Amino acid sequence: MNFESVEKIAAAILYEGYILYPYRPTAIKNRQRWNFGTLYPRAYAEAQRPPEPFSFVSECLLQAGADAKLDLRIRFLQLLREPSVRSSAGAPSQVLTDPSLEWDEGIERTATQSDLRISNLIMQPISMHLRFDSAQPTTEDAPAASPNNLRAHLTLSVEALENEACKLRVELQNLTPFAKDGAATRDEALAESFVSAHMLLVLNGGEFISLLDPPAQYAATAATCHNIGVFPVLAGEDGTRTTMLCSPIILYDYPKIAPESPGDFFDGTEMDEMLALRVLTLTEQEKQEMRNGDARARLILERTESLSEEHLMKVHGAIRGLRQLQEDGP
Repeated sequence: MNFESVEKIAAAILYEGYILYPYRPTAIKNRQRWNFGTLYPRAYAEAQRPPEPFSFVSECLLQAGADAKLDLRIRFLQLLREPSVRSSAGAPSQVLTDPSLEWDEGIERTATQSDLRISNLIMQPISMHLRFDSAQPTTEDAPAASPNNLRAHLTLSVEALENEACKLRVELQNLTPFAKDGAATRDEALAESFVSAHMLLVLNGGEFISLLDPPAQYAATAATCHNIGVFPVLAGEDGTRTTMLCSPIILYDYPKIAPESPGDFFDGTEMDEMLALRVLTLTEQEKQEMRNGDARARLILERTESLSEEHLMKVHGAIRGLRQLQEDGP
């Protein structure tokens, strides 16, 4: 399996909106988390009015050789409650009586399935229960990958079509046990939720077909693909068709990280210049809270304060996707 070519864009989706400027956990906009692609425990989701999502469904088209195999990776954040005010050593500096000043720190969770033969999936769909590992090492700056009781159910099937294509269907459900009743708060459910859930698909011995710009012979079939909660786009190097990114954010085929960006700002709108200047104008007290609140926020501060004037000039806005207009066009 080879997910490396799309890891950067997948990580950007994973942490989109994770912590927003001014990057302090106590800022009002960071006390209420509204990440994209949150799958709540089914028991909690179905008790809400209107119901909240507990699953996603992805359908896409592919052309497969006789020995084609599929690799699949699911990844999301689990939000674990951490005190937002810490000492310089990283330990909680005080017991907070105001729960709003606590910080839900994101732990990456991942599950991978490899060498799923397409011909077998055509003959017999498969269903399995998943358990998730931590996708990040434990460091001084990151919380330990604590034990979790997250549970998911994954269903895969492939339908052979008349036009020499196949339709792949993948459904993921959050079946994590949730002891609270329907009166549970959203914050209580978030600890058992899949936040920013997305999926990577890599096909060996075949190619995917774009749903955004399918060849004419597949256009009608592509229109029948039903996606809920995620949408699959081609990913990796331009022109390759072996990797699909099933994202909770609507993207175009072959999404890329802006080359001008010096690092993560957890904001996908290419406002690096503005965010960098904003960070530099924070007060010393605000910067100290940023340092002590979240390890990833501290890295933003350290990186931004070390940027040279030359690098700051490179993060100005850019125009992308220019095209030639016809002479007689509007």
